[in-house]
Amino acid sequence: MSRRLAGLVTAALLVLASPASALTVRDMLGRDVTLPARPMRIVSLVPSVTEIVFALGGEDRLVGRTDYCDFPAAARDKPSVGGMVNPNLEVLAALHPDLVVATDEGNREETFQQLGRLRIPTYLVHASRLAELLELIARVGELTERQAAVPALTGAIRERIEGIRRAVAPYPRPRVLYVLWPEPLIVPGQSSMLTELIELAGGSSITAREREAYPRFSLEAAVTRAPEIIILADHSSGISTAGRPSPEKWQRLASVPAIRAGRLYSVDLSVLHRYGPRVPDGLERLAHILHPEAFP
Repeated sequence: MSRRLAGLVTAALLVLASPASALTVRDMLGRDVTLPARPMRIVSLVPSVTEIVFALGGEDRLVGRTDYCDFPAAARDKPSVGGMVNPNLEVLAALHPDLVVATDEGNREETFQQLGRLRIPTYLVHASRLAELLELIARVGELTERQAAVPALTGAIRERIEGIRRAVAPYPRPRVLYVLWPEPLIVPGQSSMLTELIELAGGSSITAREREAYPRFSLEAAVTRAPEIIILADHSSGISTAGRPSPEKWQRLASVPAIRAGRLYSVDLSVLHRYGPRVPDGLERLAHILHPEAFP
């Protein structure tokens, strides 16, 4: 991370509220969050934040997580407060957190209000660009007092992403339809990090100009835009059918270039949706799908 960015993040985060130990931190939505002292007991309602905490070595500060915070494996040893949408606030409060880290993408406004009534400080995060992911890592480093570990982690992420970008740069960019959710059809739009990642992997998303971050899309619109590659994100696990794509529906669209070329993929790229330290893993796999010729 550049010195300028580090300075800006530090200045935004650590504004002393009084001469005593109390402090005020500013979250990623610009909200001032006042804490009696540096947080020693943190509950994460965001899987990517949980991964970042562990990647920075700050897991001793983490006292709670959601059911979806399942990586690394050691995260599962932390007490769970339930789901992201409906966490059990009674269980959460019993953990006596100094701070709850939540997101405006996945958690509910009602949850924030309830935490406010319980007088539990809540720090909101948001990352829709890679630059914001790197900023998020720096902020988590500040919250957990693991600032010294931030440059190595962000540097490694930058290096891997740049390597992928260089590998695919010589090749033409195919038109890509990325289906984030099958029913209703949800795709990445203009302000989604997925759109940026598709570009970095050497593709051109056919839904990149959609104004919403994750708009609904129609099958007819997809056919009209003639994607050369179709990727169906597979969210299913075990015997669950939730989020399981239906390739058969797409294979009937013989006029679509992707179908004619046999370039319809159904893959688990969930690490791309988490916006944490493993984003380069997902990006590399995406680049292999788009440009296998770049990775002999």
